[in-house]
This record gives sequence, structure tokens and C-alpha cells, in this order.
Amino acid sequence: MYKRILDNLNCAILLFDRNLILTYINTSGEILFADSAHHLVGHSADELFKFSDSALLDNLKQSLAMAEPLVDRALTVTRTTHNATINFSATPLVVDEHVNEILLELQQVDNHLRISKEEQLLTQHNTARLLVRGLAHEIKNPLGGLRGAAQLLDLELDDPELKEYTQIIIAESDRLQGLMDKMLGPNKLPNKKTLNIHEVLERVRQLVHAESSSTLTIINDYDPSIPDIYADKDQLIQAILNIARNAMQAMDGKGELLFKTRIYRHMTAGRKRYKLAVKCDIIDNGPGIDASMMSQIFYPMITGRADGTGLGLSIAQSLINQHNGLIECNSEPGNTVFSIFLPLEAGND
Repeated sequence: MYKRILDNLNCAILLFDRNLILTYINTSGEILFADSAHHLVGHSADELFKFSDSALLDNLKQSLAMAEPLVDRALTVTRTTHNATINFSATPLVVDEHVNEILLELQQVDNHLRISKEEQLLTQHNTARLLVRGLAHEIKNPLGGLRGAAQLLDLELDDPELKEYTQIIIAESDRLQGLMDKMLGPNKLPNKKTLNIHEVLERVRQLVHAESSSTLTIINDYDPSIPDIYADKDQLIQAILNIARNAMQAMDGKGELLFKTRIYRHMTAGRKRYKLAVKCDIIDNGPGIDASMMSQIFYPMITGRADGTGLGLSIAQSLINQHNGLIECNSEPGNTVFSIFLPLEAGND
């Protein structure tokens, strides 16, 4: 029972014996160290924190020697994939005036900052989307009248040269109508069915391959153990295709595009927490996204290309939001990663 409680905590719990050998680690600890308890238990604190902030080991040894609790903040734990910033709390477990074990709590601070940032971005995105939708509706009404009047005028005219002008008005009205429809975003609820996420990615890969030149290399790195998800196949294809096309255009069709899937534990989206999610990464080795645009890339009409509409990522975000998921982006020259998170289960409030 206690193990089940500890495994559902958000913070990493590590238990060391008096020789600072790890005897227990919970699920959040496994996620923090990106390794299983089976591999971690039995290792010394020196081995676990060998490349991490030296204050971690110093604090742990000091707490053990003085038999007193000790806390510290904003320390760095080095993991196999990247670093994590944590708050540290060590509690010696005293029995008969002797410290037999020491309990370590590591609260991942950057994870909380990420969740807060995601909630803020989602709120801003929804606000901007409502504003754009309202504007699009206001434009569509007079646009329809303008097109209708041009059609009536076209029927009354006999001069081919004058008809050419009315045809231009009608064609441009249709073009603006299409743009307004894109700005309004998805107007249908998802038609969710059980599907394999790799079917979606393979369909996107085929489409990108057909559109790209032979100089674009497309690679996949799939986790075959990922279970089926409950989603709208067409909407997911559209969302991922929008991201992949952006990557392809950023690289001018020359470079490497990677589709990668993994299981992700303890995902938070909005106000809900999910134990398991699918993580789909779309990675390119293009020039990267300008730092000044990173906080705005999911807003409608924001684009770094002269011929772009700035709607692809906004629509992708909306489609993924309809699946209770979210999209993250990290970019630097030579490595831009768009990560799509899709929950595998119902969320808990």
C-alpha cells in the first residue's frame, strides 16, 4: 500500500542505507534518472550523483553525519538525456539514536515551470484564437456579399475585358474565403477511433516523401510497444503533417527529418494529470527557429517565411488540444524538436 502511494507522488523518493547505498526509488525517481529501479537499486550515492551538482552529495553526507534534516534549492541533476533542476530535502531516519537510513526527496523545479508555461501558452493561444475567429467571422459576411455582387455584375456584362475584372474579384474573394476558413480552424469535433500512432506517422512520412526532393532524408525511430490510442486519424495526420511541412520548408528540402515515438510518464495538460502518454517527436536538423519567435510560433498569422500564412502550427495546436494533448518546441541551430504529447488514458483532476 505504501509503495503504491509513493509511486503516485510527483516528487522523486530515494531511500539510502547508512552506507549511502540506494535501497528504494519510486516511479518519479525512475523518470528523473531515466532508468529503472532494477538497475538503480544497489548503486551508491556517489555513482548516482557522480556528474551532478556537487552540493547534492555534500548535503546528503552532511545530513547523515549530523543526523539532522537538510534542505537545499535549485540544484542540478545530470541525466542521460538532459539536466534537471531540483529542490533537495534529506531526512535521516533515526532508530535507537542511530541513523539507519536516510530519505531523499527531489522535487523537479523545471518541470513545474514547464507546466506553468504550458498553461500560460494555452491560455494565450485560446485568447488569440478567439480573437482571430471573431475577426474572420466579421470578414466573411461582407466578403460573401462582395462575391455575390461580382457574380451578378458578371452576368450583366458583355465585354470580355470587363468580365475579366469581375472574375478577378470572384477569384480573390474565393481565396480570402479559404484563408478565413483556415483562420477559423477545425470546425468539427474529433471522430475518435482506436488506432496505432505509427499508422499516422507512416502516412505523414509518405506524404512528406512525395512532396520533398530526393535530398531530404526521412528516418523513423518507433517504439513498437506503444499501445493503441483513441483519436481522430485524419486530424492527427493534419496536425503532424503541418509540423513536418514546416520542417521541410525550413530546410529547403535538404536535410534530415526524424519521426520518433516513446512512452511518456506523468504528463500534465491543462488542469489534468495523466499517468501515461504517447510522445511523438518531429526533429529536423535545419537552421532552427529564431529565439524572438519561440514564444509566438503557435499564434495565428505568425510566420518566419515571406510566403507563409502562419496558420499551420496554430491549427496543429488546436487539433492536438482537441485530443487533450499538447505540443512543445525546443530549437537551436541544427536541432529543432516539436514534441506532441497524447494521453493514453482519462485524466485525474
